[in-house]
Amino acid sequence: MLAIARKRLVATVNKILEARLAPWFASAVASAALTIGPAQVQAEPPSFESFAVPTGSAPHDVAPSPDGAVWYTAQAQGAVGRLDPRSGRIDKIALGAGSAPHGVIVGPDRAAWVTDGGQNAIVRIDPKTLAVTRFPLPKDRPDANLNTAVFDKQGHLWFTGQNGIYGELDPQRAHMRVFDAPRGPGPYGICVTPSGGLYFASLAGSYLGRIDPASGAAQVIEPPTPNQGARRVWSDSTGRVWVSEWNAGKVGVFDPVTHQWREWRLPGNDPHAYAIFVDDQDIVWLSEWSANALVRFDPRAERFDVFPLPRPHANVREMMGRPGEVWLSESGTDHLLLYRSRAADASGN
Repeated sequence: MLAIARKRLVATVNKILEARLAPWFASAVASAALTIGPAQVQAEPPSFESFAVPTGSAPHDVAPSPDGAVWYTAQAQGAVGRLDPRSGRIDKIALGAGSAPHGVIVGPDRAAWVTDGGQNAIVRIDPKTLAVTRFPLPKDRPDANLNTAVFDKQGHLWFTGQNGIYGELDPQRAHMRVFDAPRGPGPYGICVTPSGGLYFASLAGSYLGRIDPASGAAQVIEPPTPNQGARRVWSDSTGRVWVSEWNAGKVGVFDPVTHQWREWRLPGNDPHAYAIFVDDQDIVWLSEWSANALVRFDPRAERFDVFPLPRPHANVREMMGRPGEVWLSESGTDHLLLYRSRAADASGN
């Protein structure tokens, strides 16, 4: 009887304490949430759609086309692949002896345009016939280590070479200009803004370069973090230039109007930001090698979401997208990945 009375007394005291402490606990949790802020939120693993490519392809870059196809560079096999995501069919196009394609983009003509470091040439693959056309660099520009390309508003293709060059190809006239980059080796990613501004990132030089398309001269723009290892670049809809900073593990943005920079460190231990892509909603996507993850950054909320990739050692070197889709190339696993970003937006992730 005494034991039962004691249990009732303890239960009553606990209820009183819970009622009094609950508001304090809720307030403490809210305060902690405000202190932590929106950054570095670990999201649940999302659902990726995987597409296996031929073994040994080592797909370096990926480029979805408006017609539904997805192009990728099979760097280890000297070829370019074209995936039909609906059927899973892959067309493999050999680029010739010595080929080592790095980047691929889809041009205004819907063709695949490739920076082929092995052949030291810009290569075009016709989307209907799959015919290959080469535009070799001048003979006095050997071993450029061609990297990435982008089309400007005039339909000219601009490209980078890690051995210290960048250049312009006018496809209509088959005319090419090649320029020496500031500080020598390093030119890597390249992008064009909605107003036509041309920018490239120098990995070895750790700077953002702005190209004057008329003269070809490049202006060095210094990010706030020294030796940050600017790797790839992408413009948002307002013309701000986003940069993946490999060495620093940061994402940076440069505003050409105000000439101001902002930087954010990615979540996790010793992050390394490689690929960067800004979607049609101005959400920034990055591949993070240390965590083997896809990282989503919302600039408005200044919030990160980290999505673990389905396979270890994915080594995602490039990402591009279509409305509602982010495509990744897993160079380490011979897969392409599709992440449907609209589903993420709808769920609040």
